[in-house]
Amino acid sequence: MLRVGRKAACMACRNLVSTNMGVRFRIPLQKLHPLSRAIHHRYSGNNNPQRPPHCTAARYFTSMSRLPMRPPKSHPGTRGWGYQQQRNFWVARLAARLLKLRYILLGTAVGGGYTAKKTYEEWKDMLPDFSDYNWVIPDFVWELSEQIDFEKLAKALPEMEEITKLLPDLDKIGENFTFLKSLLSSGVSLGSEVKGTSGLHLLLETSGDPALKATDAAAAAQDSSDKQYKKGLVGELILIQQQIQRHEEEVRRAAAANSARSPPPEPAPSPSPNPSPLQQKRKSTDKEKIDQLQEELLRTQLRYQRMLERLEKENKELRKVVLQKDDKGIHQRKVKKSLIDMYSEVLDVLSDYDANYNTQDHLPRVVVVGDQSAGKTSVLEMIAQARIFPRGSGEMMTRSPVKVTLSEGPHHVAMFKDSGREFDLNKEEDLAALRHEIELRMRKSVKEGQTVSCETISLSVKGPGIQRMVLVDLPGVISTVTTGMATDTKETIFSISKAYMQNPNAIILCIQDGSVDAERSIVTDLVSQMDPQGKRTIFVLTKVDLAEKNLASPSRIQQIVEGKLFPMKALGYFAVVTGKGSSGESIDAIKDYEEDFFQNSRLLRDGMLKAPQVTTKNLSLAVSDCFWKMVSESVEQQADVFKASRFNLETEWKNNYPRLRELDRNELFEKAKNEILDEVISLSQVTPQHWEAILQKKLWERVSTHVIENIYLPAAQTMDSGTFNTTVDIKLKQWTDKQLPHKALEVAWETLQEEFARFMAEYKGKDQDDIFDKLKEAVKDESIKRHKWNERAMDSLRVIQHNALEDRSITDKPQWDAAIQFMEETLQSRLKDTESVIKDMVGPDWKQRWLNWKNRTPDQHIRNETKNELDRLLKLHDDHTAYLANDEVTTVRKNLEGRGVEVDPILIKDTWHQLYRRHFLQKALTHCNLCKRGFYYYQRHFVDSELECNDVVLFWRIQRMLVITANTLRQQLTNTEVRRLEKNVKEVLDDFGEDMEKKTQLITGRRVQLAEDLKKVREIQEKLEAFIEALHKEK
Repeated sequence: MLRVGRKAACMACRNLVSTNMGVRFRIPLQKLHPLSRAIHHRYSGNNNPQRPPHCTAARYFTSMSRLPMRPPKSHPGTRGWGYQQQRNFWVARLAARLLKLRYILLGTAVGGGYTAKKTYEEWKDMLPDFSDYNWVIPDFVWELSEQIDFEKLAKALPEMEEITKLLPDLDKIGENFTFLKSLLSSGVSLGSEVKGTSGLHLLLETSGDPALKATDAAAAAQDSSDKQYKKGLVGELILIQQQIQRHEEEVRRAAAANSARSPPPEPAPSPSPNPSPLQQKRKSTDKEKIDQLQEELLRTQLRYQRMLERLEKENKELRKVVLQKDDKGIHQRKVKKSLIDMYSEVLDVLSDYDANYNTQDHLPRVVVVGDQSAGKTSVLEMIAQARIFPRGSGEMMTRSPVKVTLSEGPHHVAMFKDSGREFDLNKEEDLAALRHEIELRMRKSVKEGQTVSCETISLSVKGPGIQRMVLVDLPGVISTVTTGMATDTKETIFSISKAYMQNPNAIILCIQDGSVDAERSIVTDLVSQMDPQGKRTIFVLTKVDLAEKNLASPSRIQQIVEGKLFPMKALGYFAVVTGKGSSGESIDAIKDYEEDFFQNSRLLRDGMLKAPQVTTKNLSLAVSDCFWKMVSESVEQQADVFKASRFNLETEWKNNYPRLRELDRNELFEKAKNEILDEVISLSQVTPQHWEAILQKKLWERVSTHVIENIYLPAAQTMDSGTFNTTVDIKLKQWTDKQLPHKALEVAWETLQEEFARFMAEYKGKDQDDIFDKLKEAVKDESIKRHKWNERAMDSLRVIQHNALEDRSITDKPQWDAAIQFMEETLQSRLKDTESVIKDMVGPDWKQRWLNWKNRTPDQHIRNETKNELDRLLKLHDDHTAYLANDEVTTVRKNLEGRGVEVDPILIKDTWHQLYRRHFLQKALTHCNLCKRGFYYYQRHFVDSELECNDVVLFWRIQRMLVITANTLRQQLTNTEVRRLEKNVKEVLDDFGEDMEKKTQLITGRRVQLAEDLKKVREIQEKLEAFIEALHKEK
């Protein structure tokens, strides 16, 4: 380009300016691009001789070179244009540098913000999720935080100087807090406490600082602040406390005002003037105000009690949530059981175990036996330190064995094995409730017609200073059966006592009444039979105070406690006093009386009794030591016995049932229950078409005989169609009013039973265990027995059936054809049955007689001759009526007698009935075939036609009634009855599940018993091993 001519260069410069834009004037050279300007000035002619040529070469301004920082100075004539060019470059450079700095700052800010956000997110992800631990905080804490403004509370807190003024009253505040704690824990009524010491009032105000006392302004402030606590449970408690305080203050003020207004007593009596009406009104007003305040105080106390109950309920729910969390593995905490509780659990399992394989319960326990009213229950109560047993004067109170597990604990409480309620033995109302519960359980365990029961009642008693042991209180031994007792009561008590005492490791606590003659004792002979050597017997003489008073020779007591009077032997002999004989005596009073008696008794002073042999305290220590010694010596041996028994049971199971799971009776019942419920659910899945088809078929089978015999046959004997229709309408109306709805409901109920039984039978084929057959049959029978059909549907069903039978309008040809087909099938079925009856009456025909060598009986021969004679009569009179006239019967009889056949008129009528039925049905079938093309005449009401098909219309009405009735019954079945049957099945299963006797009767077999034994033996062995381990650790 640099080598081209000037013209070409000038043309190139001109082409830089667009000529297509309509620009006709020349563009100044200064407005061109510097490169273009340089090319133009270098190669174009210089018209201005004064202007020197441009010295900048074109190669300096190529696209591969930088522009010069400072352009060359231009000619003085063009100074203006050069200055503008230099100024424009300076502004551009400044703007570029400023923009570059802004972008740097902006990028730095964006990058720093993103880095900070990313760091925060990473730190946030590292934090644990504390929402799973919200259950730790009780609900009332959240309510407290919502209802209380902590900022206002912080502002309202006193300064340190004010707190120091309250230091002298801290002891009083502590006492009041102790009082409030006891008040909340005991749950006693607040009335006496508020009227007495007013612990809540002392909590809210002190006597040292008058600024803290309630004033009118403070009361107004309280009224305004009360609104903040109305929603929360804790706030309501605070409100109640404040209300009790205000009510108390108002009662005191009213009482003070009354005392201030009453005049002081005068020294001498003088007639006092009558009080003025104003004073009487004021007194009555004050009295009403006091009564109103007391009533309001009582209502407030009741509200407070309800709040405490709500708090207790929320506490139980919170404990339940904590236990559920523990089950999920969040907090794995194990409650450590005491040694005696572990041992008691083993005995509880053993009491329910039916021992097999010569495995007997030989674990130690203390068996308390004695004659009736000998004081054995009182001795046990002294050991347990509570009056826990029912009491009666001379009558039998212990009607079943009571196992009492004694252990030491911080609180004196009692609890049954199968109940979670704790009875506080320090409260008389809880003691009364416990005695009542024991009496109820005893009476419940006794079967009808019996007096005593062998079922054991398990009770645990804990308290401070109680010796650890397990005692079993047995019914008292009697010598005579009195009125009201079962005849076998004496033998039953003996068998129960022997069953417990024959355990070689049982400690026999023999109780003997000291106030009666020793020769009247029955229990000593029984004990001497069971433990002749006396190695495990402890003899206890009760009522020693009465014995000392009544016996002329005190040495007789010494002979008893030394074992010289009775033939039985014992490990030790003890003498105790169980009170003065009053049922209202407390344990502490009995203890004091016992100690006073033995301190002042000459039995100890004269050396007839030794100090370790007296008082129930020494007795309990001795029995406890003997009990634990026996446990240590025998428990490991018993564990080995159960281990061997478990091995034998497991071996038998593996050999006999190698592919079956070891399911006990309860687990098998649950499995059978699920299968039965599945079968019942399948019943609700039956299709409507199936229900309607079954119902329609069964209903027609039930009513077809009545329709043919009582409606169709009598109506067909009429002479014209009008009489036929009238007869049909009357008989259908009578049938609908009396029989049809009942028959329909019977059919529906039978259908439901059959379908239920069918589903159970079909399910049985799908790998069903035969062990459930008895249970399922019993559930089915009991459910059907309890199910009662809804009789209210009968009235609506009667109306529906009546409307269906009144309709005579056959709308189209398919309905007519369907009625023809229904009529034809019914008549053919009836004809077939009638021919079968006639065949049985007359016997085999000549073909059967020749081919099968069969002969007719004399009665069949007579009926055959009668049939032949009646057939000739029907051929002569084709339109004969349904009944024979008397002269016709006589004619037939004489004709038969002429052939040497003697026949009875009744036999002739019976034979005629079957023959006429066959004749009628054959004619009806012929008429039915003719009516197949009679729909056209029916539409014209059979006008000008010899063909009348009213019988087809009758069968169409019957068929339509069957369809509508089946549909109605199906709706009632699927919507109501199936669901009620399901409910009955569930109720029966629930009842059977709670009845252990029922399950034992219905789920039987060696496999079930073997699984039961395995489960019990494993449980016993595991508990024994855990107990032995804990016993070794304690040693």
